[in-house]
Amino acid sequence: MMNPLCLEHCLTETEKQQFEDNGFLAVEDAIPQEMVDKLIAAVDRVGAEHLGKDELPPDAQFNLLDFVGRDENFIELLDWHTTFPKVWGILGWNIKLYHSHLIVLPPLPPEERDKSKRLGWHQDSGRLNFEMEGDPRPRVSLKVAFFLTDTSVPGRGNFSVVPGSHKSNTLEMPDDATTDPENATSVFAKPGTAVFFDRRLWHSAGRNTSDITRKVLFYGYSYRWLQPRDDMTVEHYMECSDPIRQQIMGKSTGGHGFTSPGEKDVPLRAWIQENLGTEAIAR
Repeated sequence: MMNPLCLEHCLTETEKQQFEDNGFLAVEDAIPQEMVDKLIAAVDRVGAEHLGKDELPPDAQFNLLDFVGRDENFIELLDWHTTFPKVWGILGWNIKLYHSHLIVLPPLPPEERDKSKRLGWHQDSGRLNFEMEGDPRPRVSLKVAFFLTDTSVPGRGNFSVVPGSHKSNTLEMPDDATTDPENATSVFAKPGTAVFFDRRLWHSAGRNTSDITRKVLFYGYSYRWLQPRDDMTVEHYMECSDPIRQQIMGKSTGGHGFTSPGEKDVPLRAWIQENLGTEAIAR
């Protein structure tokens, strides 16, 4: 069942306002160093398998989608007690994991480090940004980024954002093709930090001019009716998981259960109501 420690880490009014205003929220020490070490070992093993190597090369660089079902330690983060309550605090209870993304970013070659280059600014979710109406378009999803390596100083591929940019469908770029947009900000994250961000937030990975490989796990949560963004290869964990974790992994009684869910579709709703009261589930 859900860890009761979740009740100690619900979204606060200050955090909620910060997320609404800026489009992101950083929580330090979200996972302890012991768990960070386990996750790094899992990343290195899975990364080596992905690259067809016996071990992960020091200069390995890759983006791996649908990583979450490849190690039980990745599964543990689905409903981690310091982070998952804040996810439901923002999106509500009719949610699931629809996407997972592992990024390993090694240092740039020495000859590339002094070159000026604009970062790859973007919003998440692909065609949602063209096919949904409104300005801003609906939030629909968010990501939690778990930082496993130290990006608490500049030049380590820091997660970069434009605070408040989730409120606009467009982002004005300088005429100079090498310059980043006004108000671009680096998020300095120590190992174990979790960064929550709205899918509409304009963001990018920074340039890694350090000697440290950047390793980050991204967990994308959405409403249950949104089509998964990757294959969600988690079926082998389904039967050994509790009902709430099964919900997060995408289980439903059927197609109708995604848009008009019953009790068996969304056990998270009942858990929140039982532990926090009817007012906590809104509707």
